[in-house]
Amino acid sequence: MGTLLYAKGVYINKCYDELNLTQPEMLRQIHQEYLNAGAEVIETNTFGANSFRLTGHGLAEKVHDLNLRGAQLAREAADGFNLKLSASVLVAGSVGPLGIRIEPLGKVAREEARAAFREQVQALVEGGIDLLILETFGYLEELHQAILASREVAPHLQLVAQVTIDEDGNCLDGASPETFAAKLDEWGADVIGCNCSVGPVAMLEAIERIRQITTRPLSAQPNAGVPRNIEGRNIYLCSPEYMASYARKFASAGVTLIGGCCGTTPEHIKAMNSALRMNDAKGKTGNFHVISDRRRESTITPPPLAQRSGLGRKLSAGEFVSLVEIVPPKGLDYRKEVEGAKFLKSAGIDAINIPDSPRASARMSNLALCTLVQQQAEIETVLHFTCRDRNVLSMQSELLGCHAIGLKNLICITGDPPKMGSYPDATAVFDVDAIGLVNIVHSLNFGLDIGGNPIGNGTTFAIGVGANPGVLNIDEEVRRFEYKVEAGADYAVTQPVFDIALLEQFLRRIEHCRIPVLAGIWPLTSVRNAEFMKNELRVSVPDSIIDRMGRAPNAEAARAEGIQIAREMLRQVRGLVQGAQVAAPLGRYSSAVQVLDGVISASAAV
Repeated sequence: MGTLLYAKGVYINKCYDELNLTQPEMLRQIHQEYLNAGAEVIETNTFGANSFRLTGHGLAEKVHDLNLRGAQLAREAADGFNLKLSASVLVAGSVGPLGIRIEPLGKVAREEARAAFREQVQALVEGGIDLLILETFGYLEELHQAILASREVAPHLQLVAQVTIDEDGNCLDGASPETFAAKLDEWGADVIGCNCSVGPVAMLEAIERIRQITTRPLSAQPNAGVPRNIEGRNIYLCSPEYMASYARKFASAGVTLIGGCCGTTPEHIKAMNSALRMNDAKGKTGNFHVISDRRRESTITPPPLAQRSGLGRKLSAGEFVSLVEIVPPKGLDYRKEVEGAKFLKSAGIDAINIPDSPRASARMSNLALCTLVQQQAEIETVLHFTCRDRNVLSMQSELLGCHAIGLKNLICITGDPPKMGSYPDATAVFDVDAIGLVNIVHSLNFGLDIGGNPIGNGTTFAIGVGANPGVLNIDEEVRRFEYKVEAGADYAVTQPVFDIALLEQFLRRIEHCRIPVLAGIWPLTSVRNAEFMKNELRVSVPDSIIDRMGRAPNAEAARAEGIQIAREMLRQVRGLVQGAQVAAPLGRYSSAVQVLDGVISASAAV
C-alpha cells in the first residue's frame, strides 16, 4: 500500500492512514489495481492507525474513524469485485506495531499497549473485515499483546501473526525462527509467518526453519528485495518474475498465504498469482521434487554421460573441453554463423555453444541454428534452453523434439527477463527456474514426463547448468548449485571469469558436489565493454583490467589487449576446471581461436 501511495505522489512524511478520510478515491483505485492483478486477500490501509503513531500527526482522536473507514473502503472494493466476477476476495485488517517500546524495554505498560490494539481492532471489525493480519512486529512481547487484544475483541476471526526479520532470520529482539515460531504457536495464532525487511531468499530460509517447529499454516510476505537508494528514492529491484519464482518456492516449503510487502506492485502480484495458479494446475512444487522421487520407480536407466554425446565423452574422460559461443543472427541470414562454425571446427573446437536470445533480444531461434550448424558444419552444438518463454508443456514438447533431431547437449538456465531487452512489455512464463528445468530434463532421461508417466525410451541429454562465481550473494549461488547437482546436472558453465580468486573460492565451496566445470572466458573489445560487463551485467571485473583496457591507444590495440587478458585468464584457470567456453564478441571467431591457441593443440596431442 505504502509503495503505491508513494508512487502516486504522497510524500513519505504524510500520515498514510489519514488518506482513508481525505483521499478515499485513491485508496479505492489502489485496492482495485491489486484485485485486477489477482489478489485474493487485500489489506486495509491501517498499518499505522493506532493511537501512539497517530499522536505524532495530531490525529490520536481519529483512531476509530480512520480504521473504520479503512476497513469500509477495502470492503466496498472487495464486495464490488466479488459481485462482478463471482469471486471470493477477503479483506484483512492490517495492524502494525505501535512505534514505541513497551515494558520491560520501554515506559509503556503492557496493558496500555493492549488497550491501543483493542481500540484499533474494534474499529476494523466494525468496518467488516474477514481476518486480521498483525504484521511487521520486531518484538515478541508487543506482538503478544496484539494477539491478546485481538482475541478479546474478535475471537471468531482468523488471526495471522507475522514478524519482521533480519538477514539471519531473527526478529529485532534477537528471537530466532525456532523461538518466535514456538511462541506464536503457543499464543494461538492461526497462521504464523514473516513479512517486510528482507527479500525472498532470506525469508525462505527462515520459513524452512519455522516449518520444523509448527504445524500451523504459514505466511510469507517478503519485500521485493532490499531497497537501493537511487537519486533519493528507495527503489526495490526484484522483478515480478523473480518474485513469482519465489512464490513457487514458498508454496513448496509449505506456505499457504503468499504475498509481498514493500516494493510489491500489482505487476508483482499478477506474476505471483499466475505462477501459483500454474503450480496448482500441475500439482507439483516449483522444483519438481516429487518427480525426483518418482525417478526411482522408473525401469529405465539413462546411459552414462560418456555415451550421450561427444561432449559428454570428453568430460567423462577428463579431457579439457573447448566451447565457443555463436550468437544467433537478428534476421534470416545465418550464413556467417554456419561458416564461423566450420572455421571453429577446423581449428579444433569441440562444440559450438548457442545462447537463447541473450539479453532478452529477438533473434533467430537457437534451436534452429543448432540444427543448421550440426547439419551443415558437422560440429556438435550445445543448446541453451531457458524457462523464460515456455510453460512446462512446451518445455517437454521442445525437449523431445530436440532429442529427436539429434541435439543432445543442453545448458539449462532460467533466462533473462524481457524487461532487460528491446521489448520490456513482453510477458514471460517462468513456470519453473533452472533447477526445476534440470529436474524435468533428468526425468525425461529416465523415461518419465513431469507427471511421472512413462514416455517410452528415455532421452539421453547431457545436462549443463550455469554458475556465477562473482555473484554478491555467494551463499545463495552455492545453495542453488547444490540443488542443480541434486536435480541431475552433469556439468556447469560459469559466467565470464576475470577474477581468479573468486573462481577458486567458488570451486572450494562446491567441492562436496563437484561436477565438471567449464570457465567462461570473454575477450574484451574495449574499455566501454569492460565497464558494461562490470556495471550493467554485474560481472566481477577488477579495476586493474579496466585500467589495462583504458590504456589501449586505439580500437585495434584494445581488441588485442582483450585477447591477451583472456589468454592470461585461460592459463590461470587451466588447472582448475575441466574446460572453457570462449565468447566471440561481435562475431569475431578468430579472436576466440587466438584465445584458445595452444590449449586446443595441447588437448589434441593428449
